[in-house]
Formats: sequence, structure tokens, C-alpha cells
Amino acid sequence: MRTPVTDMFGIDIPILAFTHCRDVVAAVTKAGGLGVLGAVAHSQEQLEIDLAWIEAEVGGRPYGVDLIVPAKYAGDGDGGFTMDDIRQLIPAEHKAFVDDLLRRYDVPPMPTDEGPGRGVANSGTAAPFSANQADPLLEIALAHKPALVVNALGPPPPHMIERVKQEGRLLAALAGKAQHAQRHVNAGVDLIIAQGAEAGGHTGEVGTMVLIPEIVDAVAPVPVLGAGGIGRGRQMAAAMALGAAGVWCGSVWLTTNEAETHPVVKQKFLAATSSDTVRSRSLTGKPARQLRTAWTDEWDNPDNPKPLGMPLQPILVAEAQARIARAAHNPGSGAEQLSNYFVGQIVGSMNVSKPAAQVVFDMVDEFIESVQRLGHLLDS
Repeated sequence: MRTPVTDMFGIDIPILAFTHCRDVVAAVTKAGGLGVLGAVAHSQEQLEIDLAWIEAEVGGRPYGVDLIVPAKYAGDGDGGFTMDDIRQLIPAEHKAFVDDLLRRYDVPPMPTDEGPGRGVANSGTAAPFSANQADPLLEIALAHKPALVVNALGPPPPHMIERVKQEGRLLAALAGKAQHAQRHVNAGVDLIIAQGAEAGGHTGEVGTMVLIPEIVDAVAPVPVLGAGGIGRGRQMAAAMALGAAGVWCGSVWLTTNEAETHPVVKQKFLAATSSDTVRSRSLTGKPARQLRTAWTDEWDNPDNPKPLGMPLQPILVAEAQARIARAAHNPGSGAEQLSNYFVGQIVGSMNVSKPAAQVVFDMVDEFIESVQRLGHLLDS
């Protein structure tokens, strides 16, 4: 296949895979697409390790890194609040609600010899989504060889654009509205990801079918990737018929053989339908599509406190999520009922676990069939 995106990166297939798993990044890149490592939750040390591993695996083929480098953030005069600063801002009512939630669902505490759990930052460290947290990750990424750097939430700030351009890398950003995409392009972004409301994680309210042509028209000739509800070849064909030069897929990799998805959550995904997701602020403080479980139901209950904004909410719930993940393997437990993760409406088609490369090949095969079928409609 040849599109502006395949030309841009020198890849065979215009499928970009967003994933937190380095094994999926390597598998998709080696299959002819472009794997993109979601690194916002990485420590500096772990990002160094994962990027070195990816580069050794892909043998010079292109890959990308996805970060959240905020244009505006709490305490931005000093580079962002520390964890201690944020914790002092969390209302006692919310802390009590989370404690009561864990008690009612009988979620055991973390053993003292295991530490606070992954994702629970230590006291005094930089808060998530602050410059002090994000900028070192950006510099580590640029010290390696990603062909693409993506800002996952909002417009890339000027210093991020400058640094990426200085290093000769391409820059992408997600957009849920045409005006957001125009703002990104005016700032110097090279590639727009038009992410519809069907997508997992942070997403807006406009559906993919409407959003892609709006953004394509708004930013032409800048290439656009279609995202949101795309995990099969027919959906890829639809996105490209709407003007996209390729697709950006995230959820579909969560049930692959290589994925590091929690085993209990992976089984929930495999059994879920496209109606089993909800946009909820319960994990990050911003609307993010995820699997509907007892966790989201509790936060949606009008009798309970509303989720806090970002970054307070993720700090409030980090330890609770670590405790849930540790105990969720017990069948029938409260932790199992609460366990969830970000996923898009494509989850209804994610009912068989397979290698990530096979997902790529299956998408391409179905894409070809779809295009050929459409071509036959024009035969005389």
C-alpha cells in the first residue's frame, strides 16, 4: 500500500498501533506497520530500558513514542506540583469514599513488603501530567531513535514542538474536533490523529464517521489518521474512504497474545460487547472510554462524590487501582467486580486472542476484500 503516511515513515502498511506494551510495538513494526509506545506511565529508567529493547528488536525499522506533555498544568509556574502538593488538595470526602469503596468490596490492602504498587508515585516526586514529570521522558525519547513523537492530550506545547523539530523527528497529536486539529497544524504538528468518540481512553463526543472528513477537510494537505472504533479491515477501508491516509488503533492490541493487560481484564474484554463501555472520569479526571464495571457504576452513582479533575483523580485512585489489580484474580471477589481498564467500542469484536502481527495481517486481508468489493460496484 502507498499513502502519504507510508511515504512519511517508509512503512508498508498505514497501521499505527498505540500500546503500552513494548512487545506489541515491535510486533506491529516488524509486520509492516508502526508501533507506538504509550510511555506516560513509564519511569525514566523503564523508558530507557524499553526503547533500547524495541530498537534492538526492530532492527532499524521505524517506531514511535506517545507522551503527555501538557501545554497547561497545575502549578506550571514552577514546572508543576509535586505529589505532596496534589495530595493536600484532595478533599477528605473523596478519600473517605475510596476507602469505603474498597471496604465494601472487601479489597485487601497491599502487603507491606510489596510497596505501594505500580503507578503509585512516591512522596515528593513530580505530579503526573506536569512538566517536571513529562519533560525528562521527552528528552529520553529524543535520545533514542523514534521516527514519531505523539502528544496524547491537547496541543503540544511550544517547547515540545521545538525539541522534536530540532531532533528531526515527526510530531503527531490527537484531535476530537476540527478546530483542535487546525490548532495543532498551526502550531507545527506533522500528522493529525482524528479520534472519534468510539475510541478507548480520552476521547471527545463526535463519532468517527463524522469526525474524519471534517478534520481531513480542515487541515489538508496535512495527513490524517482515522481513530476510534477501528480494529478490522472494513473499518480501515471506511476510514480511508473518508479521506484518512491511514489508521491509529489502540484497543485492538489489548487482547493480543503479547499484551500485558491484566489477565482478568483481558478475559472481560474477550467476553464484552460493544455496549459494555462507558465514558467516565473515574480513572483520570477527564472523560475516558473504558469497560463498564462496578468501579464506573460506583463513581456514576449520584449519591457518591463526583470524580475530581486531572491530576487529582488519578492520584486519588492510584493505590486503590493497585490493590484491585493485585486481588482481582480471585474469582467472584469484589476486586474482580471492580477491575477495569480503558477500551473502545471495538471491544465487541475483540473476542479471540491472537498474535499482534496476525491482527495486522487480518486487517490488511479484510481491507483488500472490502476495497475489491466496492470496486465491483462500479463494474459495468
